[in-house]
Amino acid sequence: MLQILKSKIHRATVTEARLDYIGSITIDRDLLDAAGIFPGERVFIVDNNNGERFDTYAIEGPRGSGVICLNGAAARKVQVGDVVIIMAYALMTPEEAASFSPKVIFPDTATNRLVIG
Repeated sequence: MLQILKSKIHRATVTEARLDYIGSITIDRDLLDAAGIFPGERVFIVDNNNGERFDTYAIEGPRGSGVICLNGAAARKVQVGDVVIIMAYALMTPEEAASFSPKVIFPDTATNRLVIG
């Protein structure tokens, strides 16, 4: 089995960082749906501003809110305003991977809302 990029939210802006939460990343439900990421799914985060790379799990934020909130210990790895890439991977056979295309979305970095068109 190969671990292949399944979903990617490319260049979203961190809106909150809450150290006093159990853990995870809260993501606007519209972005989760568009990227095909499920609540509770393991995601990998890359912070373009400071080079941090870490993983956690996704939780659903309010639709249309634009929320990208790092919770718990992950809040120490980012600053509000940082631009992040959020990725999820799937296990596939080489045959499945050969014809697979990941879902990649490009939210507006000012609002974290989907750019259509």
